[in-house]
Amino acid sequence: MTRHLLGAVIAMALATTVAGCGSGDASGGDALEIWIRQPPDSDAAKTATKLATAFTTASGVQTKVVALLDDFETKLQQQAAQKNLPDIVINDTAQLGNMRTQGWLREVDKATLKGGDQLADRAWQAAQASDGKYYAAPFSAQSFALIIRKDWREKLGLEPPRSWAALAALAKAFTEQDPDGNGAADTYGFVAPAGTKRGYASWYASSMIYANGATFLTPTGAGKFTPAVADAKFVEAIKFLQDQFCVAKTVNPGAVSNDTTVTHEVFEKGQGGIYLVGPYVLARFEQSIGADKLEVVKVPKGPSGGPGTLGEGENVYLMAGSADEPGQQKFAEFAVSAEGQRIGMNKDAPGAIVRLPVNTTVDMAAERQAPGWKVFQEAYADAVYSSAVPNWAPIRQTTADAINAVWADCSADVKAGMDGLAAKLTAELQAQKAS
Repeated sequence: MTRHLLGAVIAMALATTVAGCGSGDASGGDALEIWIRQPPDSDAAKTATKLATAFTTASGVQTKVVALLDDFETKLQQQAAQKNLPDIVINDTAQLGNMRTQGWLREVDKATLKGGDQLADRAWQAAQASDGKYYAAPFSAQSFALIIRKDWREKLGLEPPRSWAALAALAKAFTEQDPDGNGAADTYGFVAPAGTKRGYASWYASSMIYANGATFLTPTGAGKFTPAVADAKFVEAIKFLQDQFCVAKTVNPGAVSNDTTVTHEVFEKGQGGIYLVGPYVLARFEQSIGADKLEVVKVPKGPSGGPGTLGEGENVYLMAGSADEPGQQKFAEFAVSAEGQRIGMNKDAPGAIVRLPVNTTVDMAAERQAPGWKVFQEAYADAVYSSAVPNWAPIRQTTADAINAVWADCSADVKAGMDGLAAKLTAELQAQKAS
């Protein structure tokens, strides 16, 4: 091969590599590729397609929606290795640090994002990294609350729980007093996604932790933290839940191995009557179980703190390497606009990809009639987002492993387990230069 031919081949290979970093094309030849973490062919995936179609109508930018649920982050890793990331990713707020540290994200200029001044300050917090810069546009927010079988509660003559003691008593009654009236001991109080996959045990426990005035990390300075998981309030919250697994036995069997997909089905099958979860399943449950059989109740204040709930949602991430940066910007601006937010909310129907709107000009009461949504919106006022460490994902996974261990082993000492967790989190924070 001649030197000139070799140079041409290398140049062509380099051009191909750069072009492969994003599927969009500023000339409009390729569609803007949008990935969303939802099951394919689900109601939520259909809503995402509606959003993308409306965006194309408004902007002329062609789009392609890819809905994936299983191993979403792994598939993103594979695309990154091939230098072929999608143009847009709609994903959990807690994934910001993980994606940013891998160099996948473009910085978002909050000041020049059209409509950015209409977005709630609390929602912008979820798009801000530990360096103080923004790497996403806020898209959807959510708090957590208790979805309870109202028909079971009323049959047993009990009141909605306003304390942890009352919550435990309701769970015990659902477990022992045959609330569905079928004559069999086949119901439980709590259903829980308490497995370790994607850190679910930590995710589930978070709202109880915040409701008791506890937290995972305590800030010690700009971008610096120390673990708070061995503090008394934190231990108290984990011990309360361990007692439900091990002493009262009010949690559905197999919960320590379950993720949310399984837990949703357990609740729908009437195997439990209390589900601490976000608003994204409310419409689904009202359709499958019956709106008249359900109620939404705020997480009760814990004995040592509160009120509080986990705050999270989804961001629109503008992925690095895209060939259509203007298209990325336009999509983000449409998604956060009042029109984009209303489409994503999908009114009271299943498939909402905007749980609570982040655009303050959107009147949620005008879009949704189901009263449960109001409870979630009120709870969001006390929502707590994950700490702005460089990468929250390993912290969530490490805490999930430790919390799951003391729920799965009833002989485990919670304080000792959390002491061990604190040591692991110290090491993780040091590795992230956030200690």
